[in-house]
Amino acid sequence: FGSSGISAQHSKRSPRQNKSVKMGIDIEAGGRVKSKARVTKSENPYTRLLCKLYKFLARRTDSKFNKVILKRLNMTRKSKPSLSLQKLAKLMAGKDGKIAVVVGPVTDDKRLYEVPKLS
Repeated sequence: FGSSGISAQHSKRSPRQNKSVKMGIDIEAGGRVKSKARVTKSENPYTRLLCKLYKFLARRTDSKFNKVILKRLNMTRKSKPSLSLQKLAKLMAGKDGKIAVVVGPVTDDKRLYEVPKLS
């Protein structure tokens, strides 16, 4: 310290600089939203296997279809929309050879007397 001209008194850091400064997070109005992906509570082993399969497919492929199916498999029963048989028949009209995928309950429609072939 003698030759550099800096006294030992000035070379020490103040106690305030020695402590690491912790930064907070900037919370806007409404707070910070932390949410985890919902996992199905179903005891049905086939539903659980489907969830596992589509979780893998949604992660490993670029297909939007797999992501939608996974989202609908994990929905609560309350928010899983049902589809009537008549609506399904109407949506599948003119789509011969295609397979309809419905995640949710398909309700019976008494107004539809003859159910057309849907696959």
